[in-house]
Amino acid sequence: MTQTRVRVRFAPSPTGPLHIGGVRTALYNYLFARKHGGDFLLRIEDTDQARYVPGAEEYIMESLRWCGIEWDEGVGKEGPHAPYRQSERKLLYRQYALQLIESGHAYYAFDTPEDLENMRKKLESEKGNAQYDAHTRGGMKNSLTLSEQETKELLDSGVHYVVRFKMPENEDIVMNDLIRGSVKVNSGLIDDKVLFKSDGMPTYHLANVVDDYLMEISHVIRGEEWLPSLPLHVMLYRSLGWTDSMPEFAHLPLLLKPDGNGKLSKRDGDRLGFPVFPLMWNDPKSGETSSGYRESGYFADAFVNMLAFLGWNPGTEQELFSMDELVQAFTLERVGKSGSKFDPAKATWFNHQYLLHKDNHEVAEIFDVLLKDKGIHQPAEKVEKVVSLVKDRVNFVHEIWDQAFFFFVPPQSYDEKTVQKKWKEDTPLILENLVKELRSLEDFSVTGLEKALHDYMENHQVGAGKLMIALRLSLVGAGMGPDLKEIMAFLGKEEVIARIEMSVKTIG
Repeated sequence: MTQTRVRVRFAPSPTGPLHIGGVRTALYNYLFARKHGGDFLLRIEDTDQARYVPGAEEYIMESLRWCGIEWDEGVGKEGPHAPYRQSERKLLYRQYALQLIESGHAYYAFDTPEDLENMRKKLESEKGNAQYDAHTRGGMKNSLTLSEQETKELLDSGVHYVVRFKMPENEDIVMNDLIRGSVKVNSGLIDDKVLFKSDGMPTYHLANVVDDYLMEISHVIRGEEWLPSLPLHVMLYRSLGWTDSMPEFAHLPLLLKPDGNGKLSKRDGDRLGFPVFPLMWNDPKSGETSSGYRESGYFADAFVNMLAFLGWNPGTEQELFSMDELVQAFTLERVGKSGSKFDPAKATWFNHQYLLHKDNHEVAEIFDVLLKDKGIHQPAEKVEKVVSLVKDRVNFVHEIWDQAFFFFVPPQSYDEKTVQKKWKEDTPLILENLVKELRSLEDFSVTGLEKALHDYMENHQVGAGKLMIALRLSLVGAGMGPDLKEIMAFLGKEEVIARIEMSVKTIG
């Protein structure tokens, strides 16, 4: 093609929430554009008004923004090729449909649904290929079989019609895909697709090609479900005289179910307990709510990193990438041909890795919101300290509470199994004697506590197992948590003594 500047687009339909497969398509387009110093466009393909879902367009844009996938021009960022919603461009498409009719590459078809059904039944009974194509269009009601006058009268009468592409009868259409290489399809296998309807709306095929041409798109990077449409799109470029401006095509592999059998769907997520949408979605039609990665506690950068690896690999051992690093490393040459199995455990692993690498202050700010929702107000440095002690034990920020609640509230109960096994007859006396030592302890730091506990066990001939398990049970309520001295130093002398005395009184 003659164009040199890289221009790519993500063109979703607002028919529902954005599947993570769609987010991956947007991400690969974005990475490709940034890698080559080009432009990334967002176009909303809303020609199918019957399937339009209110709120879906806003959901798409919010999802991309959450992921850090910012578009250079498109909906909300008007540029030289505006408007970027197809419903606002519909007057454009009619002229190209007429151009195809005038050049003999398309025709009017006036067949009723009953006509089409009768054709299908007849062909199926004859074990023929039940499609509207070069072999069947001669027996149908269209401008190829009707006279010019009859066609004009039907058009003038306002009868329903569609414009169909006139696919050649027997021609090898040779195409190049940047991921799959050379692809050859015989035109005889392809039906005469509908391009335009009498309601003034184009179908995806015509609108897609016209918009890509007018928006000067250099590369079309999309899911492999569109690969069967590629021969028609190539033929449209040729028939409209735009061969020199035709973009290069790359069809991405499917995202597969965790077991590899079939395309990943919302039902798989519901069944196995993981989201398939980037953000939570409330369906305005059914009222059903679907979980999202953001609301499930995933970091946006971890989600993006995980998505990048579903179909692409950098050719190195590195697995953790910032967005800038992904831009530098990304190439279409390293995108695979076969589908990628989605692994929920790997998605969790990515989030854990990002949690470990994030600054404690950043994680503490998120966790502090959860604390405030529980009515707990602690100084920022204390929240940050707790995060530093337990974040290696969790995959998500919201799980910190389960590993650290005892830093903020005293035990409401004591683990029965631990009490039965470890709370002996002399345990209350051991703890009461410890309280006497702690009352007089001036240095209640981790270092001071380490020395005090060591001296107490030595002076009273008490084993570490006997003292420390009972002490942990008193402070935490169970045999869990980080280093006991860290917990004690955080709680402070008065709270530690109060909790020990409460356990002795409660357990007995």
